[in-house]
Amino acid sequence: MSICSPFNDLDAYRVARELARRVHASKIRDRELRDQATRASKSCFLCLCEGLPNEGVALRNKYFVEARNSLAETVGAMDLAAIIGVVREEDANAIQELGSRLRRMLTALLLKILHILIDVSRES
Repeated sequence: MSICSPFNDLDAYRVARELARRVHASKIRDRELRDQATRASKSCFLCLCEGLPNEGVALRNKYFVEARNSLAETVGAMDLAAIIGVVREEDANAIQELGSRLRRMLTALLLKILHILIDVSRES
């Protein structure tokens, strides 16, 4: 079940949600690493959710940077889990692919904010 919001149809929203779902479903067999990866993936999704409805450029930037940082932590945790053999390689690869896709989307959102800031400064 999903609560309908104007952002549910955005690719970034769907990819971040799927990333968090897959990290959770991957069942990393190291308790500490599983906790780190699941918290980071949830943080990535939730920071994106906090940033999307904000109209203020500064808040959007803050939340999108936090989402991108949490994404990096998620991908790093999955890479480590794969290399030490506590998660299936297929799960780690699928999450890595989603992570690469989401990073491009978050970077595009951040670049859009940067362009807005540049335009505003030129108008001043």
